[in-house]
Amino acid sequence: MLVSAKEMLIKAEKENYAVGQFNINNLEWTKAILLTSKENNSPVILGVSEGAGKYMGGFKTVVGMVKGMIEELDIHVPVAIHLDHGSYEGAQKAMDAGFTSVMFDGSHYDIEENITKTKEIVEIATKRGISVEAEVGSIGGEEDGVVGAGEVADPQECKSISELGVSMLAAGIGNIHGKYPKNWKGLDFDVLSEISDITGDVPLVLHGGTGIPDDMIRKAISLGVAKINVNTECQLTFAEATRKYIEEGKDLEGKGYDPRKLLAPGFEAIKKTVKEKMELFGSIDKA
Repeated sequence: MLVSAKEMLIKAEKENYAVGQFNINNLEWTKAILLTSKENNSPVILGVSEGAGKYMGGFKTVVGMVKGMIEELDIHVPVAIHLDHGSYEGAQKAMDAGFTSVMFDGSHYDIEENITKTKEIVEIATKRGISVEAEVGSIGGEEDGVVGAGEVADPQECKSISELGVSMLAAGIGNIHGKYPKNWKGLDFDVLSEISDITGDVPLVLHGGTGIPDDMIRKAISLGVAKINVNTECQLTFAEATRKYIEEGKDLEGKGYDPRKLLAPGFEAIKKTVKEKMELFGSIDKA
């Protein structure tokens, strides 16, 4: 069932687990993630960047595909379609298209403008029952052209944003998108703890979930993180499985070139990765 992310994250924070946001890039991605959620009775958030939305034919196409799959695959668990790192204009377009959750990433603005624009998005979203994620302190690395240096957010700025009625808050704590470099210092748990204390009951979001050691993930959840974003890891396992299929020459056997066969190993690899993450996040049987 298609819902906003608000209630599932409030429940996750109370019960000390996290809901995974798994970004979708095409039909295979979407189907793999939805089926894995159903099989493991786990709530799920389908993340869609503006670039991925454009790639898939537009926001309305994405919503139509997800709604169709929910109905025809009998997906009974809570599902949110969430705009990832949305611009001010992008967030409004996603809401108009039927997204049930949006992230407005105002982290590249100064705090006053971030507050003003976030407040406006929250007002529009609240009237429509749509959940809103805001960000303070840019997340490191690059995601879909959005580049961040891995800042550590100011807890006071987090407090200001959290008081605007947002459903969830992404705060930079040294995490980055993509692969983590060997000299990465790890997550700043002192700052996370302070942000968690100062923002009260607002669920926190951890971006860049690929490559963070399991013990750090568990500690972050214990400190109020209720949503963890995963994208790169699914991309890597999909690519690895597809490469293996082709290197073994299976695309040259019979009708192995059929995209339904060619993409099947990658599809199964995504399912495996998503299940592993759901086990780590503790969301299995929480739907």
